[in-house]
Amino acid sequence: MGACKARFGSAKLRVGVTAIPDSGTTLEEESMNALYATAARVAAVFALALATAAPAVAQQQSRISITTGGTGGVYYPLGGGMANILSKYVPGMQATAEVTGGSVDNLKLIGAGKSEVGFSMVDASWDAYNGLDKFKDGKVNARTLMVLYPNRTQIVTVEGTGITKLSDLKGKRVSTGAPGSGVEIVATRILEAVGLDPKKDLKQERLSVAESANAIKDRKIDAFFWVGGVPTAAVTDLAATPGIKIKLVDHAEAMDAMNKKYGALYAKGVIPAGAYSGQDKPSEIIDIWNILVVNDKMTDAMAYNIVKTLFEKKAELVAVHSEAKNIDLKSQAIASPLPFHPGAKKYLEEQGVKVN
Repeated sequence: MGACKARFGSAKLRVGVTAIPDSGTTLEEESMNALYATAARVAAVFALALATAAPAVAQQQSRISITTGGTGGVYYPLGGGMANILSKYVPGMQATAEVTGGSVDNLKLIGAGKSEVGFSMVDASWDAYNGLDKFKDGKVNARTLMVLYPNRTQIVTVEGTGITKLSDLKGKRVSTGAPGSGVEIVATRILEAVGLDPKKDLKQERLSVAESANAIKDRKIDAFFWVGGVPTAAVTDLAATPGIKIKLVDHAEAMDAMNKKYGALYAKGVIPAGAYSGQDKPSEIIDIWNILVVNDKMTDAMAYNIVKTLFEKKAELVAVHSEAKNIDLKSQAIASPLPFHPGAKKYLEEQGVKVN
């Protein structure tokens, strides 16, 4: 029995050795190899899943264009500030500010789906919404996102031109604003209100505010129209030029005729003396509100998040330009003739503001 047990034991040992005759590994090592192979397969599947999911994650990023105006005005720096704030605080949003001719261009870009958010004056927005004037070729389904600040109409000249009142512009070299701008609409309506035709009664130029300021420095024009916040960088620069003393021409007299023809879009205002260097008396002017406009197809969530963020981070906008101080909740209900976007309306109603 002892010999038999010994042989059985030997045989058992031989079986254990010869079961994996050529591998050079033990059963424990084989088990570990299988575990490693399984882990590798799991890792490969996980990597494939990540690669497949990456495009979906990228698609969740929202890229929006904010169309503004020329570089010498207020729209552009303020739009740049808005783009930075939205990109910083709204998850998944990447916003950029674009240079344009101004209100008319912005509304047409909104209508064509080439911009998500645009700066505009209320008169140009009303025309776009109703298919009037420069929008006779088609209405724009624009909605108010938020009311900004009142634009100040400024008719700028310098000493030595002989211009002290609106009627003095007749026969002079005058820029009525860049093509595609809201400035051009306002300038035409002011002139029309006092019986002047820009094409027949003026030597008309169509320049941006920066171009106008440079042209008047070089004595290539006598005056220019501008509609924007105060101070406007290009006008500030002109006023600070040695040898030049600027003057602002009063024009509030045109308001009644403008409102009678185009609706109650305009209000009387005053630019105080000293707003620009050398401006030694106040100027009686016409105010026009600025708004942010969007297409009616913008999602409610996006509109809500934009408005909420811009109001909550207003202090950062004020640091970009002082006109942002005039953006407030109470103005939302009184200053835009266009319907509000439902997403914007939701936020404002949460703040106790009822809008159309």
